[in-house]
Amino acid sequence: MNRKNFSIRSALSAVFALAVSLTPVHHLSAASGTEKGIPLTAGYLPTTGHAKYFVAYEEGFFAEEGLDVKLVEFLNSADGLAALRAHKLDVAAFGTSAPLLHISKGADLRIIGGVMGEDASVFTTKDKAHSINSIADLKGKKIATVRLASGDAILRGALADAGIDWQKDVQLFELKNPPAVQEAVLSGQVDAGVTWGPFDIRAEQAGLEVVIRSRNLYPGHPCCRLTVNNDDRYRKTPEVWVKFLRAFLKAEKFTQEYREQTVEDIHKYFPIDKETIYQGYYEGFLDQSTDPNLTGLQNFWHIILSSGFAESDKDIAGYVDVNLYREALQSLITEQPDELFWQQKLIQYQSRN
Repeated sequence: MNRKNFSIRSALSAVFALAVSLTPVHHLSAASGTEKGIPLTAGYLPTTGHAKYFVAYEEGFFAEEGLDVKLVEFLNSADGLAALRAHKLDVAAFGTSAPLLHISKGADLRIIGGVMGEDASVFTTKDKAHSINSIADLKGKKIATVRLASGDAILRGALADAGIDWQKDVQLFELKNPPAVQEAVLSGQVDAGVTWGPFDIRAEQAGLEVVIRSRNLYPGHPCCRLTVNNDDRYRKTPEVWVKFLRAFLKAEKFTQEYREQTVEDIHKYFPIDKETIYQGYYEGFLDQSTDPNLTGLQNFWHIILSSGFAESDKDIAGYVDVNLYREALQSLITEQPDELFWQQKLIQYQSRN
């Protein structure tokens, strides 16, 4: 474990350097037997919250929109955003902290939609759970997080709100992935860990206890955002991203109507037991909306700036494109004007953007 006592600038420099030799964990091509469409390479994390990627691929929604999507798995947001910045990916969904921190350092990115929201948590051992009932109780503790994860930024923001200096009053350790965080807590190397679903469930299965939920700290906060480079593909072919978002919206609707098949689709990419997948996706603390959620992003931006996690004078609204999502949703409403699901998504869009 590496103590988080270096600057964000040096941390991000290391992330950018990693992109030069970055190799995906695995790479999936379009399903055989389908006509090739517009090629896109999309990055994701192995988690239940990224189900719309898996459903859009497996249920043929990408192909239906004329897209030939290749899915690339990454273990954390830092590595994934580095790959996007290096143009090894066309689109990525890696936390909220990662794209916002990159933007704060000058990256020309655009957020066009969402994959999931909320769902982060703080957990500890059962013998320590009685003494950690609030963020204030973490003062003086050793805490493991996943670098550039949304929950990591939420933790720092909540510590700052509680009057705790996260650079001096706690010891933060940035690890590679949720299993590493869990092991650090189990082994006693740290007092608490920060993770996301369904790794909170897996932590509980291992005898640990969740003591704080991110949704209780900042209700409605966004997590993984669909992010692209502000390049020619984004600027000159907006119809490609409308198609991508249409496929995601169709997948979101499918997950609400066909739960058993959704679990099967998730399991192909995240092979843990199906009961945990179901619990994490349908019975957990997950916002599943594809909506870009500009209001939530502006609040998140304020959190990372006010907590000292990032420094910037940028207006984050200039890096969020809500028009592509609105066009995708409106086209689906035009095709199915009596479909209640699309009308509900429109109401949500109007309240969040």
